[in-house]
Amino acid sequence: MIHCEGLVKIYKTDDLEVMALQGLNLEVKKGEMMAIIGSSGSGKSTLLNILGGLDRPSAGQVRVGEWDLLKMSDQDLVKYKRNTVGFIWQNNARNLIPYLTALDNVMVPMMLNGKRDVNRAKMLLEAVGLGHRMNNRLHQLSGGEQQRVAIAIALANQPELLLADEPTGAVDTETSNLIMDIFRKLNQEMGVTIVIVTHDMALAKKVDRVVNIRDGLTSTELLRNKVERHSHHEEFVVVDRVGRLQIPQEYLNALHVKDKVILEFDGDKVVIRPPKKDGEGSDLEANKERIAQVKK
Repeated sequence: MIHCEGLVKIYKTDDLEVMALQGLNLEVKKGEMMAIIGSSGSGKSTLLNILGGLDRPSAGQVRVGEWDLLKMSDQDLVKYKRNTVGFIWQNNARNLIPYLTALDNVMVPMMLNGKRDVNRAKMLLEAVGLGHRMNNRLHQLSGGEQQRVAIAIALANQPELLLADEPTGAVDTETSNLIMDIFRKLNQEMGVTIVIVTHDMALAKKVDRVVNIRDGLTSTELLRNKVERHSHHEEFVVVDRVGRLQIPQEYLNALHVKDKVILEFDGDKVVIRPPKKDGEGSDLEANKERIAQVKK
């Protein structure tokens, strides 16, 4: 569904260039429900804006379904945003028109696309648990209810991809769990691909995969594996096509690594260790102990 390779985004001002994405690689399968996490300034929101057609990439490859986002014309971009992708903002003021009812809000994207399907609008509000709130306006809805209306709006034109920017950031834990359960239900019943940008690691228990972005590159991945009735996450470090990877910061700190490391291949695994200090021999066992402490 999503293919990014060597994706670059540079923001320019008169005297400054900021490289928000520095050659990012990402694959998302059709029907997948996954989350993108990262610290402020890591590039996760930039990536979401590019996937949503809200920003143009500077270089590299980025495809969503049949669309090549690097080569699209402005006219194609309008079609893409209307039909292929749905977007949910954290700030409800960007999702809803306050003087319209919930039902009318869901109808707006349809009318902009030359359609008016009242039955589908009602069905979507029912799907997010707001069948009894169809005729309420913004001020009559709680924050969680507004966010659920936003989900229905994003699905109005039957998009293949749903993008959500911190969708649970402004609600309490109970409402957050409810919204994530709705995402899971929509993912399973409608087959829509869902990508969520968040800073909340607790969401790892609610999605199939979590991709961590650091300094404009994919750093690590958490994959959920289901075994009978139980599930757990397995963490991977992402290696790009030229062999680059990002070592977790806590490992670098534990080994006192600054700018260089030594790689050793013993036929079974690759060992990464800091350079030897003057007068020191190889001390792999001590390094293993430090790494074990970090993991604990």
